[in-house]
Formats: sequence, C-alpha cells, structure tokens
Amino acid sequence: MSRYAIGLDYGTNSCRSLLVDLDTGEELGSVVFPYPSGKLGILTDPADPNVARQNPQDYLDGMVTIIRGALEQAAEKRSDFDAAEVIGIGVDTTGSTPIPVNGEGTPLALTPEFADNLDAHVWLWKDHTAYEEAAQITALASEMRPEYLAKCGGTYSSEWWWSKILRCRNAAPEVFAAAESWIEHCDWLPAVLTGNEKPALAKRSVCAAGHKAMYAKAWGGLPDKEFLSALDPALADLRDRLYDEAFSSDVSAGNLTAEWAEKLGLKAGITVAVGAFDAHMGAVGSGVKAGILVKILGTSTCDITVLPVDRDLADVPGVCGVVDGSVLPGHYGVEAGQSAVGDIFLWFVNHLVPDSYGATQDEKFIEMEKRLKGSKPGSTGLMALDWNNGNRTILTDVRLSGMILGQTLHTEAHEIYRALIEATAFGALTIINRMEEYGIAIEEVVNTGGLAAKNATLMQIYADILNRPLKVAASDQTCALGAAIFGAASGGSVTIAEVQEKCCRMRELEYHPIAENVAVYKELYEIYKTLHDAFGTSEWSGQLGPIMKDLIEIRQRQRA
Repeated sequence: MSRYAIGLDYGTNSCRSLLVDLDTGEELGSVVFPYPSGKLGILTDPADPNVARQNPQDYLDGMVTIIRGALEQAAEKRSDFDAAEVIGIGVDTTGSTPIPVNGEGTPLALTPEFADNLDAHVWLWKDHTAYEEAAQITALASEMRPEYLAKCGGTYSSEWWWSKILRCRNAAPEVFAAAESWIEHCDWLPAVLTGNEKPALAKRSVCAAGHKAMYAKAWGGLPDKEFLSALDPALADLRDRLYDEAFSSDVSAGNLTAEWAEKLGLKAGITVAVGAFDAHMGAVGSGVKAGILVKILGTSTCDITVLPVDRDLADVPGVCGVVDGSVLPGHYGVEAGQSAVGDIFLWFVNHLVPDSYGATQDEKFIEMEKRLKGSKPGSTGLMALDWNNGNRTILTDVRLSGMILGQTLHTEAHEIYRALIEATAFGALTIINRMEEYGIAIEEVVNTGGLAAKNATLMQIYADILNRPLKVAASDQTCALGAAIFGAASGGSVTIAEVQEKCCRMRELEYHPIAENVAVYKELYEIYKTLHDAFGTSEWSGQLGPIMKDLIEIRQRQRA
C-alpha cells in the first residue's frame, strides 16, 4: 500500500492543497483557490487603509475545491491511486488571523445578524487597525509583566491576537459582546474538519498561542486575568472562554468526520493535525534545522530557525517570538520577518514603472531584470528603506514608512527596482545580525516562495548582502508540504524526520556570495543601518548630512 498526506496552505489571497506520496516524496496534486470575496480575497474599508478582513465562507468553499482537485490530479497521474490511502491532513494559515465565534464555534460572519458587519469577519494578519491597542499592551506589559514582552521581542504588534481583540472591543462593542470566544484561523479549520468547533473542544496551536497571544507554560498559559483586566475587564472575562493548553502540530486535533469525509472524497476517521502558521510549517517543509534560516519569500517574508531546547537561549529583542515547539517538537522556534517584500515590488511595478518597460506586469519585471544585468552594487547611487507596510522585525513598528534616497533626473525605473531589492535584503541582514547577536548562529539560508524560484537577480543580491550561501527548496509549496508532513506524523505511524528525509529537497542551483560585491555591500549596509536607526529608533543621535555624498562617491567608483 502507498501512503499519502494532504497539506492545506491558507495564504493571504488564496488557499492551495498539496497531495504528497510519503514514501517517495512525489507531489501528485496541487490546486489553488483564489478567495472570491473582496479585492484579491481581502475585505477592505475605503475610509481606513488599515482594515483587512476575510470571509470565512471562502475558507470552507476553498477546502472542498482544493482537496477534490488534488485527488483528481493524483488519479490522473497514477491509475492505482486510492484516496483511501490518504492517512492525514495538515493545515497552515496566516496569522495572527483571529475569528470571533458564537458558542457553537460558528464565525459570527456566517450568522444572519452579522453577515454584513465587517468587524464580525475574520481579522486578517495584515489588519493594522489595532496600532493604538498594540501600543497600550506594550506599555502596560512593560510596567506589569515585562516577561510577557521578553518572549515576543519586546514590543507587541498590531498584527497580533490581543491587539485585534481589544480593537474589536473598542471599535465594535456589539461584535465583541456577541462573540462567545475567539479562535485563530489555523485552529478553526482543524476544529471544523474534526467536529470540534465548540470553543472548549478545539485544540489550539502553540505556534499561534506562543508567538502572537503571549502564551507560555512558564506563567500558566495565556496572560493572567489581573493583567488583562488592567487592559479591559472584558478581556479578563473572555480569558475564561478561550483555552488553557496549546499543542505542537505533531499532535492530532482529532479525526475527520464522516460529513467532511463525504464532502472531500476522503476516508472518515483519518487524523487531522493541530494547525500552525504558514511560515512555521513552510520551514519544516524546507528541512529546517539548527544553523539554517528558512526565508519564506512572498508578499511579505517570514524568517524561521530552530534551536534544540537543551541549548541555552536568551530572549531576543525585536523578533516575533521564541516558542518551545512552534516549529519542531523539542526545539525552540524563532520567528522574525518583514511586513512587505514582494508587495513592495508589486506596488512599484503597478504604479510607477513606465509602459516603456512593457505592457503587462510580467513584461515590466522581465525588462527591469534584463536592464540590471551587468550593473554593480552601488552603481545606482540609491538607498531605500523597506518599510512600505511598516516594520515587523526588529523595530516592530507599523507606523514606519518606506523611503528612496539619492534620486536624480537621470534615475531610471530599473535602478529603483534594484534599490528596493537591496533594501529588503538589508532588512533581512538586520534580522540575521540580531539573531547572531543573541547566540543563534545562521550558517546558511534556505529560501522558498515564488520570488526565490523565479528571480535570480534578487537571489544573487541577497547572497551578496547576507554573505552566505543561499539554497532554494525544490518544492513550490513548502508550506503545504510542511502541513502534509504534520498531517502524516500526527497519526503516529511515521515521524517528522522520516518524512522530511523523503520529501524535503533542494534545487540544484545555489547562489554564492561574490567577494567584490560583498565588500561594496558592507559599505552600503552602514548607510542603510544609519537610516534604519535614525528613522526607526528614538535613541539614535548622529548626522545624516554625509549620506547623499557617500552614495554619490560609491556610485562614481562603481560606474568607473
């Protein structure tokens, strides 16, 4: 008999499936379902650009489409394929993406009373309406419970669990009052599939709880009621209707119900793993281990590494959390990332690149990359800050914005594009430097996502700036692959390591630093770091005056 598993990857604009043969690593089926609601699957508010919500019905409709589609593809590839040999399902989602639910675990947005209420829908990770609440939580925790902040980088984010729930309490009290509980997207879908929707029954992810909800066994789980009451007494009351324990994804969330088995074309009773966030499962699908940083390069990035729990690890300020079991059991999971990478390039090409570069988005990217061939680091005379959607790590400040410095009347679009790529790479280096400063060695970087597979110019720039070899995961769906690995392992018949050995592979092409480029980028990084600290921190004091002339000097030298 063959053994298969299915991974479900719920992203920002779509969801996708991956059906994998656990014994050979062959990927037999993968289907994408773009969310139909809103714009590119996101419900927005023209009056407030910080709003980003989703329709939970899109998640359910998508699940049927992507699983049945993957099963059909597998049957076309293998005449002897049998869906009854699928042994597990894993689910990853964006996060923190909390959902207000009633006592039955039904999202309020799926009830007649709240169907048209934007605040009753899913609060997507990139919703930044809670920036004031995040600052309030940070200030109170600094005073009352500094240990809470120490485990999540020192600053609580508007992208995270408690900020969004407190924002709902303040801005939509009728929704907050109607919500019996709240549940992360990555916890809700496994609960639905296993018939454990009621809030008290759903197994919660330690990945979501630890990185976004200030959960830790050291202080008894979620933040205590005294602290929550100081924020708002209603949050202390809500705590009793949330959860006391959270689990890693090698644990089963339950078994697939007969109802969902029929809808999906699978065998009832197979195991469904506890969910987790996309990047963390993507790291597992990329073969993460100590010394390796996995970068999921997409519209934003998430950087994941691990360290065995028997190693001493200090709290790391500015990262998105250090959590036992959030990536691999028996390891601390360390998360960081950037709020915009691919999004910056898309903004630039859609709004500022002239039609002389091409008629379509793809043509413009191809033409810019063509014109960059042969150009040298520093030859543009430009420097950018990669904060077009705020800064996730290491400053944790959504109220920062992007910048492009050094433009002249001769600056061309492809030169700005290079500066934007370099800025995102400098941001990535800043994250690595912070990790290493606190004892987390990063020897090589494994990349995954569309940018890593398609953009050779970007990858070489990253290799030069990070001054480390870059590998690219062979699978185009590493998040879904990681989910499938956990789906299989949660049933107990295989281990994570066994499946990784068969399924996690690298592409042949690697990117290695070019010595002369590394030297120039070290100069340029000092300029980036000056701008980073000057605009991003209150402690900085210094002179910005020389920067423009320093950029011109480097430009002239590189062009000569």
